[in-house]
Parts: sequence; C-alpha cells; structure tokens
Amino acid sequence: MSAYVAGDRRAFERLFALLAPRVHGFFVRCFGSTDVADDLLQTTFLKLHRARGDYQAGAPLRPWLFAIAARVRLDELRRRYRLREDAGEEELEKAEQMQAQAAADGAPGAGEAAAVQADLQVAVRAALQTLPESQRVVVHLHRYEGMTFPEIARLLGTTEGAVKLRAFRAYERLRKELAPLLAKEHAA
Repeated sequence: MSAYVAGDRRAFERLFALLAPRVHGFFVRCFGSTDVADDLLQTTFLKLHRARGDYQAGAPLRPWLFAIAARVRLDELRRRYRLREDAGEEELEKAEQMQAQAAADGAPGAGEAAAVQADLQVAVRAALQTLPESQRVVVHLHRYEGMTFPEIARLLGTTEGAVKLRAFRAYERLRKELAPLLAKEHAA
C-alpha cells in the first residue's frame, strides 16, 4: 500500500489481485449476488484510491480496506431500505426485521427442504443466506476474514457487545438449522 500511495501503479495491481477476491466474497455473502458484489467491489476500490493519501504507512491494510467495504455495504443497505444517510446498524437491523416479517407473512419457507437435500457446502451457504444481513456480515468478518470482535465493532461503527450478540444469535441459528444435516452426516 505504501508503494501505491507513493505512485507505483503496479502496486495497485498487486493489491487488487491480493485483496479483491476477499472483498468480493464479503459482498457476495452479504448480498447473495455476484452482480451486486462486482459493483460494490468497484466502489470500494474507487474509495480506496480516493482515500489512499489518508492511509497511515505501516498500519494493517486489510482492516482499513474492510472498513471502507463495510461503509460501502452500509450505504447500499441504506439505499435498499430507504433509510436516512446517518442511519446506523441498529436502524438497519430494525428495517431488516420488518422486511423479513413482511416476507414471512406472505411466503412459505420452502428453502429449508432444498438445503437439507443439498450437499454440506451448499447447505451452509443457504443457511448463511437465511441470517439477517446484520448477523451475516459479522459471521463473514469473524469466520472468513479472521477479524476479532473489537475490530468488527470498529468497522461497523457499533459496540463490541452488539457484535458479540449478533454473532451469538447467528451461530445459534446456524447450529439449529444445520443440526439435522449434521446428524445425517455423522450417521452416514
């Protein structure tokens, strides 16, 4: 990153090759769409380019980049839920719960049967997609990116306690949803 800040164009290509797949995966897990992930990946790296002068040499790059990606994610969710520009994670979670309730009132949950019949990897992905986005992002950053709860709290602009609670709820829900499949795997 320091080389890129100093003007080395090839340094950006190396950064992009190294980090873009992880950021893209973050967005795919958040939104379930490679098209949306492609757009948000471009937005994130454009913001990184614009903010490169703010990067502090020697600081860990990945948390800094994911802080940018987390803001891009929040901006996209605010747009989708038509929330105020200053709405935070709590307002987002409420909007998401209201949308989930509206969807549950109008449609039966047929996705669960399909997940049970799928292989383990597909079932885990499906189970992750059933999580509220506010929980899914915490699981992604914690399990897939190896970030700590304090780091995630800073990225999302919330408290460590709120992040731990979302993680606890997400992992509990995943355990319950995947229990029949895991029992079937152990029996086989």
